[in-house]
Amino acid sequence: MVARRALGRQFGWLWASYAVSAYGSGLGFGALPLIAVLVLHADPLQVSVLSAVGPAVGALVALPLGPWLEFRRKRPVMISMDLVRFAVMLSIPVAYAFGRLSFAHLLVVSAVLAAAKIAFGAASGAFLKSLVRQEDLLVANARFESTTWSAIAIGPPVGGAAIGLFGPVVTVVADALSYLLSALGITAIHGGEQPPQRTGGHGVRVGEVLDGWRHLLTHPGLRALYLNQLLVSGLIMATEPILAVLMLRDLGFPPWQYGLAFASPCVGGLIGSRLAGRAVARYGQHRILRVVGTFRAVWLIGLVFVQPGVVGLVTVIVVELAIIVSMSLYNPVLATYRLQNTPDDRVVRTLSAWSISSGAAIAVLAALGGLLASVTSPRAALASAGLLILVSPLLLVRRSDSPLGPDIEAATARIRPGSAGDELEDKATNNFRERIGDRG
Repeated sequence: MVARRALGRQFGWLWASYAVSAYGSGLGFGALPLIAVLVLHADPLQVSVLSAVGPAVGALVALPLGPWLEFRRKRPVMISMDLVRFAVMLSIPVAYAFGRLSFAHLLVVSAVLAAAKIAFGAASGAFLKSLVRQEDLLVANARFESTTWSAIAIGPPVGGAAIGLFGPVVTVVADALSYLLSALGITAIHGGEQPPQRTGGHGVRVGEVLDGWRHLLTHPGLRALYLNQLLVSGLIMATEPILAVLMLRDLGFPPWQYGLAFASPCVGGLIGSRLAGRAVARYGQHRILRVVGTFRAVWLIGLVFVQPGVVGLVTVIVVELAIIVSMSLYNPVLATYRLQNTPDDRVVRTLSAWSISSGAAIAVLAALGGLLASVTSPRAALASAGLLILVSPLLLVRRSDSPLGPDIEAATARIRPGSAGDELEDKATNNFRERIGDRG
């Protein structure tokens, strides 16, 4: 089976580091919007500005880092970014303890976190590609994906309960410590990571900043998937602060129920990520990206119908469950494809470009959503996002413009249904993972 495939001790340390960081982020799920609403009494526009300005400024800071990081050892970069996130997150409870916490402080923290996240994600993607075999990338990405959703399933309700018992910043402390533990775990990874060799000259050239976007926009399959992902992830993430205001302020849900509404559906993330290998083996990469990419876009409109009480809580859970099952199946398939279709000397810049663009899309859509929610209502803003995301499947590639290319499609077709565990071929494992999200 895919889930039981051994990937080696060094990957084990990387996975453990990712897991502790993911669980820390799960405990601190939505921590900054929660603190803005519960401690600083922020209005919908302020909460959306917090979600928009931080990623936007972080993206600008991270923009020149891609070419510089491309030709550096990735493990020290990852450790440094974890330590930066540990320090900046810890500044929140310190400021709160001394009565100095402000909305501007949260904006600065959000921006630094966004920049560090982009740098860490780009470096870790390149590091993963060098750490495991090509045929194991889908397995590795599926494990990261399942860890993300299990962390969100457990973390938010525990974090919500902790906030109720110990105050609004306790989960921020836990999240900060998780970055420190992650840095220690990455330090334990041994091996001779060689610094990439720059071809031609020294220093960062201006044109290199745009190399990641050039690759994304000139590769037919990546271009289609990239543009689709910007719209889908931007709209989904833009609804989170609006939904937080609707549930916590307008409908009176307590924090633990807000956490539960996003935690319990994450069981679906375990299901989707574990099915990724089998689904690719049985149906092929193109069909998974096309069908599941379409399926994940149809559910967001359901958030418009959230009401107070148990019915409203169940509505959020059902909608989130449908979205998460689709996302967790789609994301690993997209992540491996992106890595395997990017040259080794352009991985960091490509991943940075993808993350920066995602942050910009989230920033713009979150700002527009917050403005619309302030002018009209949170429910009207949710309805607009739910309707707009329905056009996103039009950005996915058509069958005649397969993103995989003939060689990869042929390799996928040769895999017998049900043999994904140990038989996945090099060219049949293409995919992407974006945490949320990174929703978390």
